[in-house]
Amino acid sequence: MTAFKTKLIRCAVAGLIAGVTSLVLARAHPFGDAGLYAARAEQIPIMEYSSVPADVRAILASKCADCHSTQTRAPIYGRFAPVSWLMERDIVDARKAMNLSLWETYSAVQQQTFAAQIAHETNAHQMPVPQYLVIHWNARVNDSEVDALADWAHGLAASGSDKADPTSVQGDPTRGAPLFEKRCTGCHSLTQNHQGPRLQGVYGRTSGSITDYAYSQALKRSKIVWDQTTLNKWLKDPDALIPGNEMDFLVSKPQERLDLIAFLKMKRS
Repeated sequence: MTAFKTKLIRCAVAGLIAGVTSLVLARAHPFGDAGLYAARAEQIPIMEYSSVPADVRAILASKCADCHSTQTRAPIYGRFAPVSWLMERDIVDARKAMNLSLWETYSAVQQQTFAAQIAHETNAHQMPVPQYLVIHWNARVNDSEVDALADWAHGLAASGSDKADPTSVQGDPTRGAPLFEKRCTGCHSLTQNHQGPRLQGVYGRTSGSITDYAYSQALKRSKIVWDQTTLNKWLKDPDALIPGNEMDFLVSKPQERLDLIAFLKMKRS
């Protein structure tokens, strides 16, 4: 046997051992078990019995459900460690953040918040995440799909509006604090920039003025001072106040807007 053949055999054996070892190690789940290859009964399509429009359901099922649902289409490469570990970690974390298979169990406020986050992140091309698109190019969300998701998010938020007169009531910061936690922290923090700019001190601040945050050009040019009136208009309908901005979330109920503004006013410093 020639030295070349011997080397080929050794390489083949080493590859076989590495493959088998990888398959065996994939049975361990150091970052959580996503149950990707478990036997399942036939499942109904995600959000089938919800009020989510059929075209939006189709987008979410094809572009988001592989991570954000229990109906993941498990790829072959997911059977091999350590790739399987990293994939399961991402899926487990994604399901914790939002599980489309549990959509009907979320409250109306949670659904509105999730819809706004989906619209914002797809519009900013933050979701699906870039590393996923390297292999799954067809998961990219096109412009028409981004528009459909944005229309859905705005419609969902507007459906919760009420008829209260915002001039006849006062905002309560103690009610605004939990509202901020529920409705705003998906994109904002008081002290750090996330998907949106930090909001401590926003009351009395000029729009687009934080130097270490990448605002939309529309917001930079607006030069609006955030006070009771402008914040109320902004939260009611960001696009009506500043066309071309990148905020895909609105607060339709006047009392909730006033409570949030009162909370932000209290956090001026």
